[in-house]
Amino acid sequence: MKGRRQWFTGLRLAGLFISFPAIAALTAFSQALTPEGWKLAEPGYEFHFPQDHGPHPDYRTEWWYLTGNLQTADGREFGYELTFFRYGYRSPLQRTPVKSRFVIDDVKFAHFTITDVRANRFHVAERTSRGAYGDAGFLSGSRLAWIDGWELNFGQQFEAKAENAGCSIDLQLDPEKQPVLQGQNGYSRKASSGDHASEYYSITRMRSQGSVVIDGQKFQVTGLSWFDREWSTNQLAPNQAGWNWLGIQLDDGSDLMIYQIRSKDGTIDPSSSGKWIDRDGHTVDIGNGEFVLQPTRFWVTPDKRATYPIGWRLKIEKLGLDAEISTPVEDQELNVGVRYWEGCVRISGTRNQQPLKGKGYLELTGFTDSPEARPYSR
Repeated sequence: MKGRRQWFTGLRLAGLFISFPAIAALTAFSQALTPEGWKLAEPGYEFHFPQDHGPHPDYRTEWWYLTGNLQTADGREFGYELTFFRYGYRSPLQRTPVKSRFVIDDVKFAHFTITDVRANRFHVAERTSRGAYGDAGFLSGSRLAWIDGWELNFGQQFEAKAENAGCSIDLQLDPEKQPVLQGQNGYSRKASSGDHASEYYSITRMRSQGSVVIDGQKFQVTGLSWFDREWSTNQLAPNQAGWNWLGIQLDDGSDLMIYQIRSKDGTIDPSSSGKWIDRDGHTVDIGNGEFVLQPTRFWVTPDKRATYPIGWRLKIEKLGLDAEISTPVEDQELNVGVRYWEGCVRISGTRNQQPLKGKGYLELTGFTDSPEARPYSR
């Protein structure tokens, strides 16, 4: 789902190895438009790769979202997030030709974190840019998205680079599975009524290797990453507070995405769902009534303004899955204009009565100091 709500309102492998310039040709699709001319996500969008790795400027918001769990040869563990966002400023109907480079079509921003598990430290940074002088943008040469030296590149494989205050990542990301179309063939509903939805796909398992730098000390790492892509114009409904999202890579080679959309009254929207991807890439849809996700542990921010459910019990009867989800580091909150918790987690339990373990990422949005946005707070 990711970052991701239209909630940054106001700012905020099928042909995987085809030559990158082919991305420039975006597919024409939806004719459903807002009064301002933005396209709305609709069922039936035809995904094309690698074209859809590139931007979709006729929709108002989108993101390129990477998370991963990495480790050194001697077992030191790190988590990371690198997400690039595009928020449309001038709608397609407003894009008359202009000469000034300061007239922009969209705002670019990005979030970058590293979780140092052994040190129990969370490093977080953000960047925002108009991109007036080419310092930020989307789709140029091998770059899918960039702000200054933060980059997501695509060639024979993906590459992710970011640096801030003596901490950095430089990673090569090699997909082990084809892109997975989330929701109904890529159409992901965010509310049970209305046109609140996105076009959404994931590459759920990317073999990752490269380096992590913490306070100037460099570590060679390997691990797994998860890549989410979403674009939309109209996501959450006015009565919705946020979501709980999980992306998990399991040791048996399977992957799992689950999300719950929370209403302000604390109920879960029926559009909440998930998807199981087995080691060969076959998928199983998981409807809202087919899983139970209940919080078991909470973390309160030092300023007492947010309470996050960071421990969970997950049961999916149709998969024979019963597991506990925990985090090795409690404080993984990003307070970067918007506040949300995004951090590495561990899963342990059984599937069909056989032991099961894995790692992944948990995202929690909409947990502020307003009581109606904290249905799980104690």
